[in-house]
Amino acid sequence: MSNTLFTTPRDLLRYAVTRFNTAKLFFGHGSVEAIDEAAYLILHTLKLPLDKLDPFLDARLLPEEVQAVLDVIERRTVQRVPAAYITNEAWLGTYAFYVDERALVPRSFIAELIPQYFSPWVTDSDDVANVLELCTGSGCLAIMMADAFPNAHVDAVDISRDALEVARRNVDTYELQDRVTLIESDLYQNVPKKKYDIIVTNPPYVNSASMGKLPPEYLAEPQLALAGGVDGMDLVRRIVSGAAELLTDDGLLIVEIGNEREYAERAFGDLGLTWLTTSAGDDMVFLLTADQLKL
Repeated sequence: MSNTLFTTPRDLLRYAVTRFNTAKLFFGHGSVEAIDEAAYLILHTLKLPLDKLDPFLDARLLPEEVQAVLDVIERRTVQRVPAAYITNEAWLGTYAFYVDERALVPRSFIAELIPQYFSPWVTDSDDVANVLELCTGSGCLAIMMADAFPNAHVDAVDISRDALEVARRNVDTYELQDRVTLIESDLYQNVPKKKYDIIVTNPPYVNSASMGKLPPEYLAEPQLALAGGVDGMDLVRRIVSGAAELLTDDGLLIVEIGNEREYAERAFGDLGLTWLTTSAGDDMVFLLTADQLKL
């Protein structure tokens, strides 16, 4: 298509929304609908402020700028590549993270709970000394935990060396090399023998039936970071069973399980799960205390 048909961001926005809706793209990596994703991709490609579309809507673009945006629209529409992999950027709240195909696109309901310091279970954020994050991926939650708990050291674990390379880039960007240690490990295997005040994890939890129905955007991500076995609880079982040994006496285990509450209740309901409130409801993240895990 000739890029002479487009002269302004408004032209490109209309075109992108039509293309995205016609192609029935899936929006599950930050944007809610086509217009949000189109605006983000256009602004990012043109190196414009991500929160200020209106002042630039009718600005005349250079031909090469138009072509750059059209290339992005084409890649998103035809290849179904998640927007975050196109821009190499993902946001969780006010935090921006580098991301590419080596790691899951950052998204977690736990990120909503960190600014609240997991109150009322944590009474003083300054008292948290050691945090363990399992399945860290791009390192986003580990970085947010280090920021929220100023006296804590965070050990961030992943089985994927590729993902840890992405995490290293983010840890370096936030200059947290002295407070976040990245560890290549199959869950607890290579974790230091010490006690943690908080263990937090957003592990692979998608059940087998749901894995077979994932949209192409999710299939572009590392499947190792998504697949959780027949009921989605394969890794979660190992995480729950091994947590007590590594938690302090008043330590906490916080686990995100997405849409798998039914399976989580079947597997761990006898422990007395506490479901934490997030923007998606009260069935995405559960909490267990060290005392509950010792039962």
